[in-house]
Amino acid sequence: MASALFSGLRYSDSLTVVGISFCTAVVCEAISWLLIYRTASYKSLKSTIDKASKKLEIMKTTDVNSASANLLKKTSKTKKIDRVETSLKESSRDLSMFKFKSGGVVALVLFMVFGLLNSLFEGKPVAKIPFVPIKLVQKMSHRGLAGDDMTDCSMAFLYLLCSISIRTNLQKFLGFSPPRGAAGAGLFPMPDPKSS
Repeated sequence: MASALFSGLRYSDSLTVVGISFCTAVVCEAISWLLIYRTASYKSLKSTIDKASKKLEIMKTTDVNSASANLLKKTSKTKKIDRVETSLKESSRDLSMFKFKSGGVVALVLFMVFGLLNSLFEGKPVAKIPFVPIKLVQKMSHRGLAGDDMTDCSMAFLYLLCSISIRTNLQKFLGFSPPRGAAGAGLFPMPDPKSS
């Protein structure tokens, strides 16, 4: 159906995979909105995390200029910062557990779409990479393809790249991205300096 639409185009298979990936991202975000983002519990947790992260940021940036009472104020300030950090971590954990319930439904949708695409494009290159990738990437980009042309790109690799980039940007566009102070608020969260 979708391949018939793009069959006259040069990059029909690539566009089909990208289009299906975009539609899948929209469906997944609709499911997440239905199960998570519209609920009062999520909104209160998000506002709690936002307030705590702003408070923590303010507490860390304000500096005690008085040298006479520095030891007493530093220990008091450190205890307050630790309390706010603990509260922030607990709220972030609660938010992660709250989001976990839609994760199973979204994963089911993604696996079904991946299975459909895998049956449509099995053993067929859907794109050309303009360079020969490194060995680790070759194993992913050339997965399931016959031949020795390492610039051929499999559906799985293109779908993975599209899913990651489209869904992340769609979340930011719709305002569903995790709060700034939430633990694991990105693909590569910043490590906690106190734990190292």
